[in-house]
Amino acid sequence: MKGGPGPMATRPTTRTDKVPTIEHHFFELIPPGLNIDFVGLRFKMLLVSWTLILIGLVSIYLHGGLNYGIDFAGGTMVHVKFGASTPIGDIRGALSRPELREVVVQDVGQGGKEFQIRVLGAAEGGSTAIADAIKTGLRDKFGEGTYDVLRVETVGPKVGKDLWRDATLAVLAATLVMATYIALRFELRFGIGAAVALVHDVLITLGALSIANMEFDLTTVAALLTVVGYSVHDTVIVSDRIRENMRKMRRESLATIMNLSINETLSRTLITSGTAILVTAALFVLGGSVIHSFAFALLVGFVVGTYSSIYVASPIVLYLEGRKSPR
Repeated sequence: MKGGPGPMATRPTTRTDKVPTIEHHFFELIPPGLNIDFVGLRFKMLLVSWTLILIGLVSIYLHGGLNYGIDFAGGTMVHVKFGASTPIGDIRGALSRPELREVVVQDVGQGGKEFQIRVLGAAEGGSTAIADAIKTGLRDKFGEGTYDVLRVETVGPKVGKDLWRDATLAVLAATLVMATYIALRFELRFGIGAAVALVHDVLITLGALSIANMEFDLTTVAALLTVVGYSVHDTVIVSDRIRENMRKMRRESLATIMNLSINETLSRTLITSGTAILVTAALFVLGGSVIHSFAFALLVGFVVGTYSSIYVASPIVLYLEGRKSPR
């Protein structure tokens, strides 16, 4: 008698079902394969840069300097807000007093209700006599309770000069340190290109402040320092891609490598810069008159900083490459 059937043999089974793949569709601001000849436009852009700088310098000259705030010029500033729209001529008439000299009244918006009253050359030591004379003149002209004093600032002339010197040294030191960092991380020619781009950004921003007659104070200096840091951040991105492609494309010319690198980083540059510009624009529009100069300097500086990373820093590196022996 035959025994029952043995254990059933098992055969390995092959799994035929495929693991589902997930396709990710991301929004691309710049289509792949874009090849804009940025290097070929460098001479035209250089002309644009020199024109903007020249216009700004002429504006500063015609205005007799920047519109220095109390921080640098020294004096007293009183920021007042009226309950109803008030003609600026009436305010100037109210402040025509013997003890008030060099009075500047500036309408800062809000439908002719907010004004900044500046009296340059306040007494040393921060005396409140000038501020009291301003309040008395407004009270005698418009009556008690028709306006509110939002803030009062008083700076002596010596302090203003010291602040101006320190602010200038701060901007120059930041530019030098940033350029040195780029030179150490990449090459000397990249550091020189970054330094030229930073000076370019600061000059155009100062010119824009002069053309718009924006007040130049300590908050504006802070904006300039922020612009210097932001511009270097953008330059590092482009320079890093240039260095990476130089290692992979040793037989290509530097101009070709630069064009490729700028096009490859263009999407990232526009997205990061566009986000910063949108936030700064909102700050300028909705932030109020007190920070208008700060937000305006940031707005101009971010735009110019993005431009200079492409059309100032990179062409300088290309020019210095041409003065070396062939690679």
